[in-house]
Amino acid sequence: MTPRTIGFLGAGNMAAALIKGLLHSGTIDPSTLVASDVRGERLKQLHGLHGIRTTQDNHALVREVDVLVLSVKPQVIDKALTLVGNDVRPDTLVISVAAGVPIAALEARLPAGTPVVRTMPNTPATVLGGVTAISAGTHAGERHMDTAESIFEAVGRVVRLDETQLDAVTGLSGSGPAYVMLIIEALADGGVKVGLHRDTALLLAAQTVYGSAKLLLETGDHPGRLKDMVTSPGGTAIAGLHTLESGALRKTLIDAVEVATKRAAELGVEMAAKMGVLR
Repeated sequence: MTPRTIGFLGAGNMAAALIKGLLHSGTIDPSTLVASDVRGERLKQLHGLHGIRTTQDNHALVREVDVLVLSVKPQVIDKALTLVGNDVRPDTLVISVAAGVPIAALEARLPAGTPVVRTMPNTPATVLGGVTAISAGTHAGERHMDTAESIFEAVGRVVRLDETQLDAVTGLSGSGPAYVMLIIEALADGGVKVGLHRDTALLLAAQTVYGSAKLLLETGDHPGRLKDMVTSPGGTAIAGLHTLESGALRKTLIDAVEVATKRAAELGVEMAAKMGVLR
């Protein structure tokens, strides 16, 4: 499925990231992208930066596009779809980036048979370094998933999963940037404690995390093996690792993912109930 037009209902940070990524890929012309938002200044900014089309007529946008990206906040998606859901054409692919809103709730607000793909991106998408999980709705076929994947590949990596796994994705990669930022901040604090200037310590910490992740992804090696490459007998790394293990860093991170996953599931149930759908 090759979309002629992609529309963004809501022009927040994720919509801006996708627009930036799609244009950066060189495969999309600005004229094929259109965004709507209640904030006129935001639309003016996006048009000025990227040359895309903008509108504040949500009905016209929804009726025109081949792919509709629902990029409004989860709290207002029910209201938005109640207003414009009937304007969606039967062959329009609807992609949601609204966290916690189940596919069944989206399909209930759209014309019967509408192909829906639910996604869970994360904030590094804003610098084209994100990872997004995508899940197919009842009527979304392989070509719809291919289209969704090609859109989100513009801002990072993409994995295809069943919707039942999206709460776990939210707990890991969706919430993960917060965990990593805390780790970077703590490493930088450690650098300051042992005498480094704050700016230098933060750069060293951030680049170390970035480079370590890049090393893992590009080599495909197990993280334990890469850890051992740094860990000399009786050396500094093993002394530091011993302290981290004594402080239960591994257990704490596992627990963080688990509790965030449970919270994501709770919020999903609340959202489904609000939209009148059993989950």
